[in-house]
Order: sequence, then C-alpha cells, then structure tokens
Amino acid sequence: MAELTGLTQDLIGMRRSPLAGMARELMERAVTGERNVRVSEWRFTTMVSLRVDPASSAAEELEGVLGTTLPRTSGEVSSHGQHSVLWLGPDEWLVVSQMSPAVLVAALLESVGDAHAAVVDVSANRTVVELRGAAARAVLEKGCPLDLHPRSFGPGQAVSTTLARIPLVLWQVGPDSYRLLPRSSFAEYVARWLVDASQEFASTFRDGGRS
Repeated sequence: MAELTGLTQDLIGMRRSPLAGMARELMERAVTGERNVRVSEWRFTTMVSLRVDPASSAAEELEGVLGTTLPRTSGEVSSHGQHSVLWLGPDEWLVVSQMSPAVLVAALLESVGDAHAAVVDVSANRTVVELRGAAARAVLEKGCPLDLHPRSFGPGQAVSTTLARIPLVLWQVGPDSYRLLPRSSFAEYVARWLVDASQEFASTFRDGGRS
C-alpha cells in the first residue's frame, strides 16, 4: 500500500494542466490600464458530475454532503464552503470544488448508497479558464451569443453556451470576473482566442491620439 501511495503521488506530480505550456504567455499578454483584462488557468480543479432525480431522497443525501441545495433552474449556482453546484439540466449538475476529487466522490457515493444516481469524477474532462478585468465582458461579447448585459446575466449565474463556436460552461463569479469551463482538448484554443480578443484594449490614448 505504501508503494502504491508513493506511485500515486509521483503520478500526481507529473500532471500537466491543459494550459501549462501557455502560462508565461498568459502573464506577458495580460492587458493593464483602465480597460485591463487578464486570462489565467485554475489548474486541476475538482469537478464532479451528478445525475439524480431532484425530488428523490438521494438528492437530499447529496445536498447534505455538499452543504447546499442542488439548483433547480437554468443559470442557477448554489455554493457552500469548498463547493459550488452549477445547474446543467433538470437532473444534472456539475460540482466545482476545492476538495480532493477522490475524497469528494467517495463521500457522495457513500451518501447515495444503492439509490438510482450517478456520481462521476470529470475533473480531467475540463479545465477552468478565468477571465478577469474591466474589459472582460467586452471581450466575451465578441464571440459569445449570450446577452451578457448585467440585466440578463450577472454574478452567481452559470450557463452552457459557446465561445468562438466552442461549447463550454460560462460562470460569472463577480462584476468583472468570469470562469469558462471548456473541454480540456479545446482549452488552448479558447485561451488563445481570449488573449487575441483582449489585445485591442491594450491601446491607450493621449491628447486625443493613439500612442
């Protein structure tokens, strides 16, 4: 068992996130100034897919482990402690957590027992790309079909949508802060698109002219 644990730790140490090769570029191409915007990656975020009848006792047991309710409407996000639960469908949710995936999945599976429910670790399926800054919404509006005006979409909401034709989950966490959850295979494309779309905001104006 000790040897297996050591091997597991070695494998964990060898992991590379989908945007590991872009880390320096993302820092160097961040836009500063009045219309600032920055792209970064939340590496190795725990994500767990839940499928369960929301009216069942199993749903109640899952809520007990998570410490929060399973959202019931499109766009809704519920959060407590280390966990946030994003609505994906009438009987489907995505848990985004700071807890170890093995620990979280084990606790959720134990809570439902033999009930009709699905609990699946999908942490490797997606990554989290954060877009933050005063110009963040303007960048997204170039390639996202959603109405992102605050009257229609705001902090604490998450929906399945597309960006530059790539399907992803868009989650607004603050007035100028968004988290995008694309499939890992599309992560670099999404990050490069965001960086390129943000560069126009690096221009500054002095005395009425561009400098």
